[in-house]
Amino acid sequence: MAKWLRRFLFALIGLIVLAGLAGLGGWLWLRTGLPRIEGEIIVPDIAATVTIQRDDRGVPTIRAQTSSDAYFALGFLHAQDRLFQMDAMRRLGAGRLAEVIGPNVLQTDRLMRTLGLYASAEAQVAAASPALKQALEAYSAGVNAFLGNHDGAWPPEFYVLGYEPELWQPADSLVWGRLMALDLSGNWQSEVTHKRLRENLPPFLFDLLVTSPAVQAAQNDGGGAAWRQPINEASNSWVIGGALSASASPVIANDPHLGLGLPATWYLARLETPEMIWTGATAPGLPFILIGTNGHVAWTFTTTHSDTQDLFEERIVADRPDHYDAPTGPMPFELRQEVFRIKGQEDVTLVLRSTRHGPVVSDLDVDDTGKSSVLALTWTALLPKDRTPEALLAMNEARDAAALEVALLDFHAPQQNIVYADSEGISGFVAAGRVPLRKQIYESSRVPAPGWSGAYDWDGLLPFAELPQMRGGPTDRIVTANNDIRLPGYRAFITADWPDDTRARQIKALLDQNKPMDLKHFQAMQMDNHTAPMLAFAQKWLDLAKRIAPEIGGMLAAWDGRVERDLAAPLIATIWLDRTARNLLADEMKTDFEEWWFWQVDRIEKALADGRACDDVATETTETCDEIVSAALKQTIADLTAAFGADPTAWQWGASHRAHFRHPVFRNIPIVAEWLDADLPSDGDFFSVNRGTATPPREGVMLSHVHGPGLRFVHDFGDATGPHFSLAGGQSGHPLSPHYADWLNDWRDGAYRAITGAAGEELVLKPQQSAP
Repeated sequence: MAKWLRRFLFALIGLIVLAGLAGLGGWLWLRTGLPRIEGEIIVPDIAATVTIQRDDRGVPTIRAQTSSDAYFALGFLHAQDRLFQMDAMRRLGAGRLAEVIGPNVLQTDRLMRTLGLYASAEAQVAAASPALKQALEAYSAGVNAFLGNHDGAWPPEFYVLGYEPELWQPADSLVWGRLMALDLSGNWQSEVTHKRLRENLPPFLFDLLVTSPAVQAAQNDGGGAAWRQPINEASNSWVIGGALSASASPVIANDPHLGLGLPATWYLARLETPEMIWTGATAPGLPFILIGTNGHVAWTFTTTHSDTQDLFEERIVADRPDHYDAPTGPMPFELRQEVFRIKGQEDVTLVLRSTRHGPVVSDLDVDDTGKSSVLALTWTALLPKDRTPEALLAMNEARDAAALEVALLDFHAPQQNIVYADSEGISGFVAAGRVPLRKQIYESSRVPAPGWSGAYDWDGLLPFAELPQMRGGPTDRIVTANNDIRLPGYRAFITADWPDDTRARQIKALLDQNKPMDLKHFQAMQMDNHTAPMLAFAQKWLDLAKRIAPEIGGMLAAWDGRVERDLAAPLIATIWLDRTARNLLADEMKTDFEEWWFWQVDRIEKALADGRACDDVATETTETCDEIVSAALKQTIADLTAAFGADPTAWQWGASHRAHFRHPVFRNIPIVAEWLDADLPSDGDFFSVNRGTATPPREGVMLSHVHGPGLRFVHDFGDATGPHFSLAGGQSGHPLSPHYADWLNDWRDGAYRAITGAAGEELVLKPQQSAP
């Protein structure tokens, strides 16, 4: 062999070895950022020694002498396990992402600054009670104690983005609540979509898709249970009294539904002090248990989906572009300059406008209203004196249902259905939050209202006593699943468009099937995969399916509505519905279709029954609805055959419907993105109690499961094992941690774990001795 070739091979081998060593060295270095879980650490700002023990899934038990020291330790643990997630959250809320990511997120920063979410959090801190300030300051001190003791690698995201974390401030914690209020309040975006649809659609189709109720409401609240929007937020909660349970005590359940991803949204913890024991789900960045129990009371959340946002169209004064029309005459826009730092670029200074109704959001290009008007947002979460953090603290400290109910007086935004129970057998529900009283309701509050007359302005807030609520006892059951929660005869306007009540009806039916009930029953209910609307669609068109494809028709005829991984029928029905919707509406809706379409099976059935939309306006012939649905089924069979083969019995829901858990930073890095994405075949669909929301496929037949129960919680006050949980993800936010995603298979398969107090390796936080 020639000398040059030998030298080249030796050099190549050397480079490969060096690269391998460098990779190993980098891997070992990044592992120094994993949390320390045993030994002693001297820290400032605690009064007495705190011990922390973790179980085999990384769930900590904190034992402290005071609640302040427990909050300190929780801040320390959150920083150990979820530091980048916490930092990204506060940067998002403060409108400071562009500083570390670059110009592609400037629009997000503009939104946050326009709404003033961080300023709102700072106002909450300034107005906080002494008890709340103490909790926030103790938690912040815990986070900062971790930063001060840090001696290994930072979480890898900081190296990818090239920056280091700043010290934690109390407002950094409270901006989480402001972001959650934004995430769980969707009427503003709906009004923009409705406005565009009304401008672009034939009037009959707008009425069918938006204003025509699928189910006539019994109450005169401005509309019926109309168009279901592409809602991303959904949750289930229910409670039964002791007379209905095997333990003779209340049993409560909750599974909040949010977007799936890693790190997980929730962080489980147990906090023990001489006064109380808290067990439940926390949010990294906040010192409180958000869903769980303190031994005396348990509480849960589902979103009310109330209409707490209004857009107002402000008419700009002719020849005076710095003024807009108001009832008292022209008023100047309020102007505010904001400086945005942008990674790799010069700072950008932007002027943000507000009117008497609130921030001008059309400047964010959410709607093109032309030069003659702008859209301003009025929203309960932007009202002054928001005391929601005070409510969360008081809920954590409540010792019975009555005390929790008092705490909810301060729960302001977002409006939530809070189902609760106590150890004495009392249960209840309150749709807590600020609800606007409008002078008049403009077009069922579905589109932006004229702002210049004042006729549609808000005129105060609905009194707490008039919010939907009820007290329960031993023989009562209470169910909320984003459904219409108004009791018969309720008159106040909450919203014109309640989400579909399929899950609520299924939960009630399941509660009727088993009496008395225990934790196992509740866990099985949370994993229920029945899809009533999709089954009804398939059954309605069953004869057509049998004529076109007898084997497919037979499979659909035998289907009982279960949406499980190994079944073909739910896949066939779902893709068939999707193709039907596209064939039916895409020609009239054009570019609006993709934004609007999100499994609105009731709207599709209504349009098919009406018939006018069945004719394809792009062709000279007149198509019938049978032709539309037939063509959709043939297309479904062809597409599924291309994807999974010609044998329909081999098609499986789980081959298409897969739960993805992508990382917000590493999802953008090839190979790493695929390595970190768990990509599990999963059960459930948009309508099942075990929510498996997938985005409609824009092409092909893959159903990406991106939204569902990030947490499952069940608790029987009469069961000595305590509360049980299932978590979508893991406790750690570090990709190299064994607890990054170690709950996922259990979560997918419905396995739960009790959190009773860990007894493993022990980390001790000792107070720093003061100088003599």
